[in-house]
Amino acid sequence: MGKVRLDNIRLYAFHGCLQEEGVIGSDYRVDLEVTADLEKPSRSDRLSETVDYVHLHAIVREEMGIRSKLLESVAARILDRIFLEIPEVITGEVAISKINPPLGGDVQQVTVILSKTR
Repeated sequence: MGKVRLDNIRLYAFHGCLQEEGVIGSDYRVDLEVTADLEKPSRSDRLSETVDYVHLHAIVREEMGIRSKLLESVAARILDRIFLEIPEVITGEVAISKINPPLGGDVQQVTVILSKTR
């Protein structure tokens, strides 16, 4: 068993319940971790036998590009696509953080974390 992590993926997107969030946008951070059996690829050295982190990154970028009111919806879409497209993944966890959220206070970020198991 092993893990593949993508830490601190930085993106600009347009999520949120406020109308201006859909126009102005915000900075986001995404952290992703998946577990899979990495024994075979660790010995074969074949990309086709492992969880390709380029593929994971593409899923995150594409799903973050689809506007949603809730970060929970975006996180669920990311996990659903990972489980659909990458059968080697056994568990996954995604954390999406909105940097400097518009909530009327001095808050560095808000974060939603979702996990899923096959």
